[in-house]
Amino acid sequence: MKTRICLILFSLCQFGESLASMGAEPTRPLVVAHRGLLHHAPENTLANFRACLELRSGFEFDVERTKDGQLICIHDSTVERTTNGTGKVSELTLEQVRRLDAGSWFDLSFAGEKVPTIEEVLRLVAEYRRHEVLIAVDLKASFVEKDVVRLAEEHQVLDRLIFIGRTISEPQVREQIKLAAPKAQTAVVANDEDEFPAALAARNADWVYFRYLPPQAQMTAVHKARKRAFIAGTTVSGNLPDNWQRAADVGMDGILTDYPLELRAAIRRKRNQ
Repeated sequence: MKTRICLILFSLCQFGESLASMGAEPTRPLVVAHRGLLHHAPENTLANFRACLELRSGFEFDVERTKDGQLICIHDSTVERTTNGTGKVSELTLEQVRRLDAGSWFDLSFAGEKVPTIEEVLRLVAEYRRHEVLIAVDLKASFVEKDVVRLAEEHQVLDRLIFIGRTISEPQVREQIKLAAPKAQTAVVANDEDEFPAALAARNADWVYFRYLPPQAQMTAVHKARKRAFIAGTTVSGNLPDNWQRAADVGMDGILTDYPLELRAAIRRKRNQ
């Protein structure tokens, strides 16, 4: 594991920053790496997530449930794309999933990397509790809310999490999360400006999840309501420094992107001008 972390971190020096500066104070907005550093390590793995945390970057991870009821971290409902196995997650036991190689598909240097359990992911976040990071939880499977919240509370990381995925569009999911823990942070989606008023007024929601670049007036309204703002989707997921900067300029609190290192470098360049 340590060797893999070192390989990831040293490969990132191509961005012109020392490892020390990469691990410096967090940027504003908070950077959230979509499935981790997915251009540098296999997505949704502990090696990937540890590298994010070493760099003081947040990340997004996905939640699925196995045949025997265990929560695991994998994006797809099947295992083919990111492991050497086949089949639906819901038709495999945890033991069967843990036998799979979740790293070789990306690079042979990651051979033997496992599909982590959600408890392993949250335990890892707890190791870096002193770091100010935002961790986005994408709930893929149904009826997992209470179990994820319970694990987050056990590892004392609930305050680091924002619940997205099904949370942003299904009121009953937000309700279940809030019943499990009133302090859990949930988001509601606004796909465009017409949807913004309803998203801002939504019950059981602490964040507005933008899928477009909002005007300053809407961002001001979010903060006036004592809520926070998160942006994701094609507007910011690619290597789009102009859009990132527009989001930062209006006061966005968190940005989810496939290019977290480039995003952070762009924010720091602007700050140092």
